[in-house]
Amino acid sequence: MSWLLAFVGFAALILIHEFGHFAAAKLTGMRVERFSLFFPPTIARVRRGETEYAIGLVPLGGYVKITGMNPEEELPAEVRSRAYFAQPVWKRVVVILAGPAMNLLLAFVLMLAFFWFLGPREPARTVAAVERDYPAAGELRPGDEIVAVDGRRGGAAELAEQLQTHRCPGALRPGCRAATPARVTVRRGERTFEIALRPLYDEQARRMRLGFRFSPDGPRRSLPFADSVKTAASNFWFVARETALLPLRLLDAEKRREISGVVGGYEVTRRTIVVDAADAIPIIAVISLSLAIVNLFPFLPLDGGHIFWALVEKVRRKPVRAAVMERSGAIGFALVLMLFLIGLTNDIGRLTNEGFQVR
Repeated sequence: MSWLLAFVGFAALILIHEFGHFAAAKLTGMRVERFSLFFPPTIARVRRGETEYAIGLVPLGGYVKITGMNPEEELPAEVRSRAYFAQPVWKRVVVILAGPAMNLLLAFVLMLAFFWFLGPREPARTVAAVERDYPAAGELRPGDEIVAVDGRRGGAAELAEQLQTHRCPGALRPGCRAATPARVTVRRGERTFEIALRPLYDEQARRMRLGFRFSPDGPRRSLPFADSVKTAASNFWFVARETALLPLRLLDAEKRREISGVVGGYEVTRRTIVVDAADAIPIIAVISLSLAIVNLFPFLPLDGGHIFWALVEKVRRKPVRAAVMERSGAIGFALVLMLFLIGLTNDIGRLTNEGFQVR
């Protein structure tokens, strides 16, 4: 079932993207010949008016065919005035921009709905893992419940906050030990006891730590609407910025290994659905947002390439020669293919090494 649900999620992203192009083309008076979910060979089709609606066999995307997308295409006189390249630049930009805009809107709505109605899981107070070379090693065990720190009770966040009151003497430095021990109350099975542990400063995490992780399977906590908007906007901006910097990652061998593709996104979504379907919502939102940003990169055949050349035409006040766009399209296609292959090979590597575990 998880395979089907993940597939439906990805199909929905494609459908809403192409619907944006389709609706904008209709609203601006362009002639839409075909609206297709997935690529040929076509397995089902129906015609309504001048537009054919189809479903293809190859589930790698979808497309909207608008009359006159090729400026050198010979068209009958009765449809020529409604062709894509016969329209003013602003209409063409609106039609192309509508696809990514729908994915951006969907991403934000999904993020907002997740934080407002469901919320992320709060860490449970149960110890999930203990790290070596930290104070907790040999003292705590997976499955222990942290009842209190220095007598202060509460959730994982409150216990972690209390731990930060124990500071190193003098300036913080990597691995420095707190001047005072934290009194940790632990419940192990039927027994409850207290141990004194002096936290260490973790420079990477920038906080005092005992060296254990709480279980992520705590209760969900939804946020008030205003906080949900703020949190969704913060996450939206972070993902958008990191995706926009994707071309720079291609220049760094270490960061290049972090790039993921469609296979990785699909597999993470599928495995997340197996654990908790609700957690798939923000993942779908991130994928939708990333899809929109990548599509806005300014080279053909991506949407951003069409927008770029439309704006060039506006500045030049005359059409760009088809040969120029064809050459730029070949370069853009090579870049997209390279990005796809890097993501695919990284995904395969993670799959074979079971790198997509979500818990």
